[in-house]
Amino acid sequence: MKWARFTHNGTDYQGYLQNGCLLAVEGDVFAGNWQETGESLPLDDITLLAPCQPTKVVAIGLNYRDHAAEMKMELPQEPILFLKPPSSVIGTEMPIIYPAWIGQLDYEAELAIVIGKRTKNVVAADAHKYIFAYTCSNDVTARSLQAIDGQWSRAKAFDTFCPLGPWMETELDTSNLNIVLELNGQLRQHSNTNQLVFDPSYLVAFASRVMTLEPGDVIITGTPGGIGPMNVNDRVVVRIEGIGELINWIKAD
Repeated sequence: MKWARFTHNGTDYQGYLQNGCLLAVEGDVFAGNWQETGESLPLDDITLLAPCQPTKVVAIGLNYRDHAAEMKMELPQEPILFLKPPSSVIGTEMPIIYPAWIGQLDYEAELAIVIGKRTKNVVAADAHKYIFAYTCSNDVTARSLQAIDGQWSRAKAFDTFCPLGPWMETELDTSNLNIVLELNGQLRQHSNTNQLVFDPSYLVAFASRVMTLEPGDVIITGTPGGIGPMNVNDRVVVRIEGIGELINWIKAD
């Protein structure tokens, strides 16, 4: 089932996709306590929002074997965690704002995990019980600042630097999914989730040992090989098999 947040005539909704329409619901989607409102809105008549509103985005560094190889770095023994703030989150068809002073701006296509209920100190074998869905993400990075700082917080945390969407898919086997990024129609990243060093269940369990994860929180699982720069007016598309397309463009600040 594909769940979305969207707006129509100035009103925000949540709902699920069925036959090209979004069926609006009210209630707590993550807890399963929801009911249909009777409103059915065609996709052409609505604007999609970010599919969830996380209190935090937990990001994972160096988690694809092909990316580690291109960076000439050894595979990590444990997941490398950093955080992106809620203010970095935007939805599909929304602009990524590029302040000129930050230097090189890079794309990073990633599979995102959406947490479904409060999660703390779970084991990997039980982690699937706490995952609500998956979505596409782009871990936008100010690469020049990352090199200057020697750590990742500032480079990853700018407003609009975490596009998510287009919706959340609740029924997905993530073990063997194609993940692609296109820049202005040109293929830039093309890999598969079978290249992940640490799978989603392991990442949820690992992160939950450090911090409490809340419903709607997101874990972005790392990027495959092929990272590179974006420029003003570029159009960037992240496509993950079984989910859909996350589309954004680059706008000057």
